[in-house]
Amino acid sequence: MHWMLLLLLLCVPAAQAQSLTNDAVLDEIVAVVGDKLILRSEVDGLLLSFLQQQQQPYSDELWLEALNQLIDQKVLAEHARRDTTIQVSDDRVNQALEERLNQLMQQVGGQARLEALYGKTLTQLKAELREDFREQMLAETFRNRKLQQIHITPSEVRAWFAQFPADSLPTLPDLVRLSHIVRYPRPSEAARQEAFEIATAIRDSIISGRSSLEAMARRFSEDPGSASAGGHIPDTRLGDLVPEFAAVASRIPIGEISQPFETPFGVHILRVNRRQGDVIDFHHILIRIDDSQADPAPVLAYLKAVRDSILTYNLPFGLMARRHSEEASTGPQGGRVVDPRTGERDLVRSALDPTWQRTIDTLQVGEISHPAEAVLLDGRRAYHIVRLDAFIPAHRVGLETDYARIEQLALQDKRNRVMRQWLNELRRSVVIWLHGKAKTLAERYPHKILIPTLAQR
Repeated sequence: MHWMLLLLLLCVPAAQAQSLTNDAVLDEIVAVVGDKLILRSEVDGLLLSFLQQQQQPYSDELWLEALNQLIDQKVLAEHARRDTTIQVSDDRVNQALEERLNQLMQQVGGQARLEALYGKTLTQLKAELREDFREQMLAETFRNRKLQQIHITPSEVRAWFAQFPADSLPTLPDLVRLSHIVRYPRPSEAARQEAFEIATAIRDSIISGRSSLEAMARRFSEDPGSASAGGHIPDTRLGDLVPEFAAVASRIPIGEISQPFETPFGVHILRVNRRQGDVIDFHHILIRIDDSQADPAPVLAYLKAVRDSILTYNLPFGLMARRHSEEASTGPQGGRVVDPRTGERDLVRSALDPTWQRTIDTLQVGEISHPAEAVLLDGRRAYHIVRLDAFIPAHRVGLETDYARIEQLALQDKRNRVMRQWLNELRRSVVIWLHGKAKTLAERYPHKILIPTLAQR
């Protein structure tokens, strides 16, 4: 079974997977693009990702769409190889491959689980997959070069928008654009000491052999992502951990239980099970520091001073956010708040936490709030000053109010059309053959295979 199919089967509902696994062991060649083969298991693997993401039932038409995507990739890679100006270095390929395998190991429960599922060592998997990744990167580079050449004019945007009847256009709710400067309250020394004492007592119990780290993690750890798994976090890059945690994890001897140490999340004890380059497999226990009794006065005074400086000396808000905000996701971006799911700056006002809404209600556009308490997106309690950058009342979508949004949608539609025409032209100069299931379904649904001069046999 192809590696992609094997891994995707782990996270797709059985009812959806069944129609693809009945004869997955008997793999077959379903297409040849130039001198490159496409296996049925490759198409099945890509289709399973469609089913998982889109929550759709299996259909032959969807199977052909997956085949089309793989044909496109092979065609793009073939043309990229012919273009001597496109090069993909071994370092780039190896880095991309490492990142993908690390993601997969996290999904399936670590390196040992991945190796057991596929029946190959990690080194063998890398050797098998390296050229697949090189081909994907060649295709993506060639595709992006074409995409960057596609632009749209204002007249094209207006013409695209005019296709939609006015009474069919949606109404958007109140939207806001915000920037803020965040400071966290400092827990009391007594609260810090209490957390360290709890962590120390847990460590002593583990070291003495009275209990295991796994059992103590299930009972006491306050990390919701790992407590139920006995504190286990599979292969993770050191760069993805907060610096305080990474510093301990990078130097502690394998198998040893660390002394309690503090990070922004609380107090930890840690055991590294395996370290391979900058990837570690570990268990940990987190004891949070109670900040419910933290004195907000120092933070409020700090934020008031920052606000006064901005207003008195006309200092740029973005500059002050980069200097003084403690929120890692917004401070370096000048305090700009975005929807973490979409990256959009336009936020639905009613979807914000009530602490934010109460602050926004006091502001006119361009004004900066007084320091106020807030519940941040990660659930942490903090204090901030907020600038209301824009307020867009509820309205029906229109060019005057939503031009940037409409422009992006129109550009995406144009890119889809131009890229499809371009890919069809590229396919004319690459020999493509269909076999087996692909040939049978292409004859049944000829409109689904977009190959203008397809030779089938």
